[in-house]
Amino acid sequence: MLTKNYDMTYAQVREACKRSSRPETDATLIAVSKTKPVWMLEELYQHGCRDFGENKVQELTEKYDVLPKDIRWHMIGHLQRNKVKYIVDKVYMIHSVDSLRLAEEISKEAVKKQVSVKILVEVNVAGEESKFGLTVEETTDLVESISKLPGIEVKGLMTIAPYVENPEEIDSISEN
Repeated sequence: MLTKNYDMTYAQVREACKRSSRPETDATLIAVSKTKPVWMLEELYQHGCRDFGENKVQELTEKYDVLPKDIRWHMIGHLQRNKVKYIVDKVYMIHSVDSLRLAEEISKEAVKKQVSVKILVEVNVAGEESKFGLTVEETTDLVESISKLPGIEVKGLMTIAPYVENPEEIDSISEN
């Protein structure tokens, strides 16, 4: 069932790329493995999945220690500065950088461990108070500041759109 769901989702991603005239290589399907047991990740790994997303540092480090080293780990949850040192040399990408102080800590640990860390800057496009992330207005200045730090590669933005019944409504929300 797990691999069937993965294949179905992957087919939807490929179809979306096709509809938007983008190469499939522009999209990465990340299996969100948070709270899932290692055996489930091993099943997807054997099926060919190499990108897994965790939202807790402790879970990521525990799974990192027991699973194959060619897995590309994605930190998808909110990251506290005091936990950066545990994952900076284990993750492929951090998806939730929402402050210069966090980026500076990532940079400091990356330099110390002689690695380069790919990051996404988290933007709260919906302006929801319950979500982390910068405002749209703060984004350019922060990206410019972070891009000057050693050991960090800004790869883009991470945003979560608000839930709406009709996804086509998102365009009209972001224009307001």
